[in-house]
Amino acid sequence: METERFLLGERMPTSLNQAYWFVFQGEQLVLIDGAVPIAPSAEALGFAPLRMQYVGLLDDIDVISAEISPDANLPENATTSTVRGLFNRLDETQFWVAGRAIQLVDWDRTHQFCGRCAAPMETSDLEHVKICPNCNNRSYPRLCPAVIVAVTKGDRLLLAHNERHREGFYTVLAGFVEAGESLEQTVKREIKEEVGIDVKNIQYFGSQPWPFPNSLMLGFTAEWAGGDFVYEDEIEHADWYTPDDMPPYPPSPSIAYSLIENFRQSYA
Repeated sequence: METERFLLGERMPTSLNQAYWFVFQGEQLVLIDGAVPIAPSAEALGFAPLRMQYVGLLDDIDVISAEISPDANLPENATTSTVRGLFNRLDETQFWVAGRAIQLVDWDRTHQFCGRCAAPMETSDLEHVKICPNCNNRSYPRLCPAVIVAVTKGDRLLLAHNERHREGFYTVLAGFVEAGESLEQTVKREIKEEVGIDVKNIQYFGSQPWPFPNSLMLGFTAEWAGGDFVYEDEIEHADWYTPDDMPPYPPSPSIAYSLIENFRQSYA
């Protein structure tokens, strides 16, 4: 993500001159003439937001996320898409800003009431936090950490086909961090659970927000330490691939692509 173009923010400005409006109807982002619209207000675009959140600054322009009613009428020049469907359609920075925006919308929508005492929550004006006026319970936007791992065996890379993927599509393995686990423990457990092998020399690679719906992907590399493939459930096939004999794999700007390309470039 091009962080020099985007600055995170939490406090809504007292006045807006112009802003990018990431407006969601359910899980669908509303585009105007195929683009994220810029306007001084949502009403100027023909929207009546149920609620709004401040996202930050993109190219020195304020960014606002908003949710509209599922049955709201859209302008004639509006189209809609899931954020995932905009992969490689928006520029990379706008795509990740859209990911932050929908996570804030989802958090706001699903935390209207206190999870402890069920009282209506109030939204802080200073930061992204919901505060219960009855019991002072606080709810921040939730992140679900997950590891994604490039496992090598000499000059070969482990890639697997998941039943959810299209035919012939392969990628590196990933899984969510469980309560009480370190990231390294998660790497070992997930690889063992998914394909039955052991790994060693676990090294941190990098991270990437993954808003589907609220993950933070933590990339690692590791080396095969023993065992043969044993897989079931979601994994339909796994194998070792050389840099010049790779099946179709995820595109840029995904961290899976970066991990695979890092492996390929190391043998270029």
